[in-house]
Amino acid sequence: MSADTSPDQAPSAKFYVKDTCAVSFVKGVLEGNGVPSQNAQIIANALVLADLRGVDTHGINRIPSYMARIRQGVLDPLASPTVTKITPVVAQVDGHNSFGFLGAQLGMETAIQMAWEFGIGMVSVKHSNHFGMSAWIVQQAIDADMMSLVFTNSSPALPVWGGKEKLLGVSPIACGAPGGEGGKPFILDMAPSVAARGKIYKAYRRGEKIPLDWALDGEGEKTDDPGKALEGVMLPMGGPKGSALSIMMDVFSGVFSGSAFAGHVTNPYDPSKPADVGHFLLAIKPDLFMDLGSFRERMQYLYERVVGSKKMKGVERIYFPGEIEQLTHVDRMMSGIPYVEAEIEALNKEAALVGSEKIEILG
Repeated sequence: MSADTSPDQAPSAKFYVKDTCAVSFVKGVLEGNGVPSQNAQIIANALVLADLRGVDTHGINRIPSYMARIRQGVLDPLASPTVTKITPVVAQVDGHNSFGFLGAQLGMETAIQMAWEFGIGMVSVKHSNHFGMSAWIVQQAIDADMMSLVFTNSSPALPVWGGKEKLLGVSPIACGAPGGEGGKPFILDMAPSVAARGKIYKAYRRGEKIPLDWALDGEGEKTDDPGKALEGVMLPMGGPKGSALSIMMDVFSGVFSGSAFAGHVTNPYDPSKPADVGHFLLAIKPDLFMDLGSFRERMQYLYERVVGSKKMKGVERIYFPGEIEQLTHVDRMMSGIPYVEAEIEALNKEAALVGSEKIEILG
């Protein structure tokens, strides 16, 4: 156990959990809420991978909100997605209001299978839910030696540029490509807002403040209070550029799939109806125009050029996109995943509700 001190609040103890124990815990809670074992394994693996990569906003701390939606009857724990082939290189997955992780996993698996045969595979996913960290789906493609694009839409949190009402989702754009032999793959996973909305929820849970340039309160004023920020709007990165990227996510994920769009994706904390999220997934064979070895050599050269470029004053190291998360993954595999006491208590409360085992803390 160690302490983490923020300048704005008292020290908060951290408790460390081994990744395998976190997976087992999440799987137990999911199964206790009616999720079939195979589906629970997919969801648990994806959530814990987010924590391993340091993307704590999309890790197992999402479990209480997901379980609440099951209890509220707006997320079907028993459902599994189905896939329909449209053309040899195009398919659509119907999530049937199951966990978004399941539709995304099946969608990328299907895209990869088509890409192996035809060089490219495109899948639209409809009637889905939140699928966590986009990078885990990109990693699924990288593990198959594939390049990928991963889009999703989400519930309203951003205004369009020049507006003040919530209309667009903080919908991540993600893509990836295999790296050189023994090198780092390229993994981009970013939100079109100044900060991911999950970071505001995390600050709210932990009683922390947020930077003033992240969000506006309900009156349209900048705020460092995460509670007031959740009542207001997130701010798009780069002004109109971030706003346009959010609209693009809605076009490809919502309009194109037949799912909700234009501000009609349901907030994950709204118990009134299913979320109806849409996703767009693309897998590409990297050896379409050259052999895989040559592609990897070129990726390695790109990596070396990027991380070896001249540094601006005060910068000790330049990282390739996704590299910091990969280093965090290695570190947390050894030291465990850190959680604060309030998070452990919230997770154990979910376990108690279904009679599953508490989360095991490293001694």
